[in-house]
Amino acid sequence: MRRIFKTVDDHLIECTTLEKGVWVHLQSPTKEEVDGLTTRFHLDPTFLPAALDEEESARIEYDPDKQQTLIIVDIPYVETEGSGYVYSTIPLGIVLCDEVIITVCTRETPIISDFSEERIRNFWTNKRTRFILQILHRNAGRFLSYLKQIDKASLLVQEKLEKGSRNQDLLQMMKLEKSLVYFSTSLKGNELVMERLLRQDVLKRYPEDTDLLEDVIIENKQAIEMCSIYRDIMSNTTDAFASIISNNLNITMKMLTSLTVLLSIPTIIASLWGMNVPVPFAGANWGFWAVLGVAGIVALVCGVFMARKNMFK
Repeated sequence: MRRIFKTVDDHLIECTTLEKGVWVHLQSPTKEEVDGLTTRFHLDPTFLPAALDEEESARIEYDPDKQQTLIIVDIPYVETEGSGYVYSTIPLGIVLCDEVIITVCTRETPIISDFSEERIRNFWTNKRTRFILQILHRNAGRFLSYLKQIDKASLLVQEKLEKGSRNQDLLQMMKLEKSLVYFSTSLKGNELVMERLLRQDVLKRYPEDTDLLEDVIIENKQAIEMCSIYRDIMSNTTDAFASIISNNLNITMKMLTSLTVLLSIPTIIASLWGMNVPVPFAGANWGFWAVLGVAGIVALVCGVFMARKNMFK
């Protein structure tokens, strides 16, 4: 899908013509749309397809002959999986050429929606350098927002695990921890892109843009630190619950073993008196009760001894 936007009288409008100063957004584009834009603006044929590869890492590529720049950053997204949520990242491509700015993504993302629905202040499609920095700033803010959601989700899972250990809750904790790994890797890749942007000559001509990029870098570093803290907390929490589950299992096995030993005593005594040979009390009418009493007394003594040794706790 291809959409074209342009700022007119400080308002964003959607248009149909590819003219200078417009913003073109491609979401899961067809091959014809990619080839059409590549031909129209004489783009490097690898620029647009690179952003459609979900395994593409964050980077900057510059074509000095055509004066075109490709910026790829990782953006977060969330989707439902079963009864929980899975957080991951996908690449967002930004192509800067002489006439237009092009963004490419494989999914619908709130980062782009915020711009297309005019929720961003001081946004103009013709100020392309500032537009790139605003996207990066919005992206860093979205990472921070999702990190807070992951932290809240992990607290809810911890409360469920404290009430009772279920495989479903442990799997959800593993998914959240895996999401933090994706976020950490993507944030570090984005940091390298921003630091390289800070060294670009084009930003030196606009001091305000340089200040904005520094703010973006600070916010991205904050997201990296939060992600690292949450990863450590979640990893320690998972290890703690694993130890608790293992300890509970050991206690249960110890109690069952103690009960098995205790119940085996009457079984042994009954087996001895059940042999097909002459045994004591064989001819007495009270013999059955005598054997039963002996078995009960021995079992009671063993039970008291094992209880004092905390074998049932």
